[in-house]
Amino acid sequence: MVKAVFFDLYETLITEWKDGRKKAKYSIESLGIDKNIFKVEWDFRRELRMNGTYPDHQSVLRDILYSQGNTPNIEAIERVHLERLSAKSIPFQEINPQVIELLQMLKSNGLKLGLISNAAPEEVVAWKTTELPDYFDEVIFSYEVRVAKPQKEIYQMACEKLGVTPKESVFIGDGGSDELRGATESGMVALQATWFLPTVISERTTGYPELKEPQDLLLHESIKLITI
Repeated sequence: MVKAVFFDLYETLITEWKDGRKKAKYSIESLGIDKNIFKVEWDFRRELRMNGTYPDHQSVLRDILYSQGNTPNIEAIERVHLERLSAKSIPFQEINPQVIELLQMLKSNGLKLGLISNAAPEEVVAWKTTELPDYFDEVIFSYEVRVAKPQKEIYQMACEKLGVTPKESVFIGDGGSDELRGATESGMVALQATWFLPTVISERTTGYPELKEPQDLLLHESIKLITI
């Protein structure tokens, strides 16, 4: 019997995409580093950004600049930081009504709701400005607990906080960070949320049952969350 549903955040509850393009971008030009080099260094530090090794966004920027032999410019770093904060707040400003309806339905049926999100601090500053927190019994951001998906520990931690077992739980996410495999290996039922994914991404992500619309979860026969 399913007792809890866990959600990913980006591209599951909120989206950075609209009409096939990112809603907001920010520039790192003022840092004085080649954008291609920056991207490589940024991606190289992804796990450390997600698991809380870096205390904040600015420290990541300083580390990248030091690694390239550049002296960090405090004003430039703060400018880039503020631009990233602004860009990361955009997806929180418009929550899809179908997502809210799904959360309301799940709660009204007595299910516990949890969030398991790989996130660095600056990526979720706007979380509390939305109505989303009202629906969740537990919220886990990877940087706070210092472990990230797809590590089993973060799923187990989430279940313990809600007082359920993995076998009593469903995890829903777009599939980034190999999160669906991690959820499955921890003992959860894993379903892929494709309602926000650009076609180019969703078409190459396969292997898990797809939910093309939020309400598809309510009708998913394999888990029978709700009879409607």
